[in-house]
Amino acid sequence: MRGKNRKNLLLRGDGMQAGIVVEHVAKSFGREQVLKDVNLVIPPGKILGVVGNNGSGKTVLMKCICGFMRADKGTIWVNKKRVGRDCDFPDRLGIMIETPGFIPDISGYHNLKILASLKGRIGRKEVLKSLARVGLEPAAKKPVSKYSLGMRQRLGIAQAIMEEPDVLILDEPFNGLDKAGAAQMRELFKELKGQGKSILLASHNAQDIEELCDDVHDMEDEWK
Repeated sequence: MRGKNRKNLLLRGDGMQAGIVVEHVAKSFGREQVLKDVNLVIPPGKILGVVGNNGSGKTVLMKCICGFMRADKGTIWVNKKRVGRDCDFPDRLGIMIETPGFIPDISGYHNLKILASLKGRIGRKEVLKSLARVGLEPAAKKPVSKYSLGMRQRLGIAQAIMEEPDVLILDEPFNGLDKAGAAQMRELFKELKGQGKSILLASHNAQDIEELCDDVHDMEDEWK
């Protein structure tokens, strides 16, 4: 996306903007510093692509935004709430980080039904809708252990979107998808963007980044 007319979305301030605001975030593991002064903003209705080599900190950044890890320095705001102070885990957040874990001997529908019951926000109708949106047969009884890698990936996306979150964190969502499946998911993410979602997306595929993202954050730039 280097040659594209890019908007600078970084708006430093009091963190009172909806979506995601990351200000001066740093994270180390022992003597190894993984994140160094990361700053980014994802307003509603925007997709930010995060790129970088393996080990550059993409997944660590996502886990810090979700509250799964605590940053050593800096502040993270999700929908006007500061992570680690106003909330431990942001509300209205859909997540797919690394390989989603599902119960292997039951169907995709029953896996999502169990997850949906934890918060009680949605019911059968919404679960079935999310499966259909990602191209899975809602009524299929096949256990997840029999799913292909692409089907598992679709199921992971379905669980991320099923509660209609305001913010989405998607770590390599196209892994395992064939060409048609990747194209279908790109259209889904454009639709979600049009609904006003704030989306942080990591992908190794330049086409995904070029076609989907309003701006790109290169993790390697933090070290220059």
